[in-house]
Formats: sequence, C-alpha cells, structure tokens
Amino acid sequence: MAINLDRLVGFHHTAVSLRTDRMEVIAGNLANANTPGYKAQDIDFNSAMNRALKDQKSPSGGNSNLVRTHESHMTGGPRSASSFDMQYRIPEQPDTGDGNTVEVQAERNRFLDNGLRYQASVEFLNSKIKGMKKALSSNGGQ
Repeated sequence: MAINLDRLVGFHHTAVSLRTDRMEVIAGNLANANTPGYKAQDIDFNSAMNRALKDQKSPSGGNSNLVRTHESHMTGGPRSASSFDMQYRIPEQPDTGDGNTVEVQAERNRFLDNGLRYQASVEFLNSKIKGMKKALSSNGGQ
C-alpha cells in the first residue's frame, strides 16, 4: 500500500510554512516601528491557508502559470505566503505625525500569538510523523 505523505502532513506543513512567513512579516513591522512613513503589514492567515490548500489539491500543484521552456529550467515550487494575501494594517490609534502605522504592543502580542500557534502546528506535525514511524515499525516484522 502506497503512503501519501502529502495527505499525512500536507496541512500541518502548510500551516507551519505560513506561520513562519507571518512571523517574518510581524518581525519586519517591529523592526520598522520607528521608521517614518512605514505601513504595518500582515498576512491574512485564513485566506492564505485556504489558497495554499486549494493549490495543493489542484492537479498542477498551483503552478499552472509557470511554463518550462527548457528541460534544464527549474520547476516552480508552491508559492510562499508572502507572495499573496499581504495586507496593510489599519491602525487603531491616531497617527503620531510621522505616518508610521506600527503599534508596537499590538505587534508583540500578534508575534507571541503566532509563535504559540506555530509551536502547536509543529507539535501536530511531529505527532503525525511519530504515528507514521510507529505504524511502520509495528508492520516491519510482517
């Protein structure tokens, strides 16, 4: 019986990848908290996850817009979250006069929340892999 690893870990792998991309965006916001005119960004995680899962299910893997014109060209991999669903954040506090929309405390909270969710996704991924290893080792003697 063939084992489809994409079915086993695809969802959790995608979630970890998107959480990583979101962590980078939030870290960029925090790094630019004092940059005049900087506009805070974020990834709409739910929308990005839905699109990534839809792309995984499509026969072309979401790469239908890429055409290889030579056999030595690299094939396109799945898009990263940073290539779509980026949005500018609407600030909750009034402008301080420099045009920067980063709210440091809110960004720190988002960073921590995303980090916890990232860790949960990694734990789910680990449990899937451990379960597969256990199943393979118990059937190895037959």
